[in-house]
Amino acid sequence: MLERSAVLRLAYGLYAWTLFVALGTVAVLILLLTPSLARRRAVVRALAHTILKLIGMRVRISGLERIEPPCVVVANHSSYLDGVVMAAAMPPSFSFVIKREMSSFPLAGTLLRRIGAEFVERQDRRRSAQDARRLMRKAELGQALVFFPEGTFSAEVGLLRFHIGAFASAERAGMEVIPVAIRGTRACLPPGHILPRPGAIEVQVLAGIGGLRRDSAVQLRVAARAALLAALGEPDLAAKSDA
Repeated sequence: MLERSAVLRLAYGLYAWTLFVALGTVAVLILLLTPSLARRRAVVRALAHTILKLIGMRVRISGLERIEPPCVVVANHSSYLDGVVMAAAMPPSFSFVIKREMSSFPLAGTLLRRIGAEFVERQDRRRSAQDARRLMRKAELGQALVFFPEGTFSAEVGLLRFHIGAFASAERAGMEVIPVAIRGTRACLPPGHILPRPGAIEVQVLAGIGGLRRDSAVQLRVAARAALLAALGEPDLAAKSDA
């Protein structure tokens, strides 16, 4: 027989996923009927707050006053929960930059398209370059963007190599790069696990970097990584992800 703790974890996990699917379905239906992009983003922000609260994930946000759109936000990535947490935390004026594979998920793909997410290719170099140019044009036009520059996450704790796209977009548009440190999502939904767990999540907005055209994308990337590594206190896995 299952131990009591295992039964409770299973019950909580099933409750959390049922809530995610139910509210996600409601969100998609609302978004399909809402003509304004700003209102659709506000709806998703409110629903993300509601879901996290109902499943016992307490989110604390600090430094939000440092975000003044337009800018480019870059956050560390360690769990599938990171997108939900950032949707709850960020002002509704931001577009999320998401790997293209997510567009094929029936519920998530529709929701992301309706809130103006920007899908990018990671595998095909030609399409990846096209996507990068599109994002640069969006940034130049003043579009505020949120990136997870690692592009993925691993079971090993630490910060993976950063792709250059977020920083090239910021340099091209002369925008500030705002690093955001997310803590706690790995414990609430670890990589490779299906069932989430309740817990505390912290979103810390760090000081902005650069934003001037003379700053190279590489320098912006180095500075953002250094700021996040210092804030998170986690190992630097860039060498391993380059191997």
